Formats: sequence, C-alpha cells, structure tokens
Amino acid sequence: MAGLTVSAFRARAAPVLSVSFDGDNLHVAAPQLHFLTGRPLNRLKDGTSVVFLSQLTIFRDERGTVFRRSPERLTVSYDVWEEKFKVVLAVDRRSVSRLSLAAAETWCLENLAISALGLAPARPFWLRFDLRAATPKELSALVGDPGISVRGLIELFGRKPGADEPQWTLAAGPLRLTDLPRQAIRGTRG
Repeated sequence: MAGLTVSAFRARAAPVLSVSFDGDNLHVAAPQLHFLTGRPLNRLKDGTSVVFLSQLTIFRDERGTVFRRSPERLTVSYDVWEEKFKVVLAVDRRSVSRLSLAAAETWCLENLAISALGLAPARPFWLRFDLRAATPKELSALVGDPGISVRGLIELFGRKPGADEPQWTLAAGPLRLTDLPRQAIRGTRG
C-alpha cells in the first residue's frame, strides 16, 4: 500500500519552475505544467482562439520588492481539420503553427523571457511566473494600442480567479545568476 501512495503523490506533485540564464535574459520551464486542458481546450476544439496572459516578475527579496515585470499575451488557436495548434506572442509577434498539444505548451514557456540586466550576478533574487486564461471582458480592459496594461495585469493576477477561470502561479528562489544553468542567447527583453 505504501508504494501505491508514493506513486499517486508523485503523479499529483505541483509543477516546478526551472530557470535558466542566457547572459541577458532569464527563461523559464515547467514541464509538469499543463494549461491547455479543461475549458480552454474545449474552447479551442470548438474553433475559438484562447488568449492567455502571462507575467514574469523578478523580486529583489522574499518580501516581494519588484525589480522588473515582463507581461506577455499568448494567443492559441486550433486547426480542427489538422488537429494542430498555433501560438502567437503579442510582444514580439513571434508565432509557430502545426504543433501538438504538448509542443504548444512547451513552446509557450520556452519563448517567455525577462531581462536580467541590472541584477548583480551573486545577489539573490526570486522569480514568479503567472499565467491565466483571459475572458473577452478582461482582454478589452487590459489590451490596447500600446500593448498590455501592466497595472491591469497586476490587478488581474492579484485577485482570485473564478471557478471557471484557470490560473497558475509558479515561483522559484532564492536564485543567483551565477548559479543558473546557461543557454544560448536569444535577445534582450523588457
């Protein structure tokens, strides 16, 4: 019985946020995080695009002193004939199509980054990743010509989501740039 309990516990373990550094930016990975499920997946398979709002936040300390935020809007669509996903990032307008469900989730996370410029290499910091499926009402309040309203995004992630509004928050820290795994440079982000 004990062996069965351990296996079930591992299967339900919370997603872990991994962080890597390319010399300019911090990148995240969370292979156990599956957000293309439930209501968002049903909407996609019905032919409706789903917008996810994400935010990476670097904190200077455990108490939550914000050093930098990087919001992003991910628009996911589904080709019902080919049964493949397409993802578009709003900030730099990168996109990819013809992905499986798992590949779409992975691509979304791999392409999120936040600039680490100004962080002292040996100084501890904390990183939080927020992701939420947005409703059309939320989108109209948050997204405009200049981009995503950071203030609106802070308010959105600051309130509890409704029962039918999926939201994920993952955190890591304390971290130090000198201790993070390195990856190839992709470019600077805000």
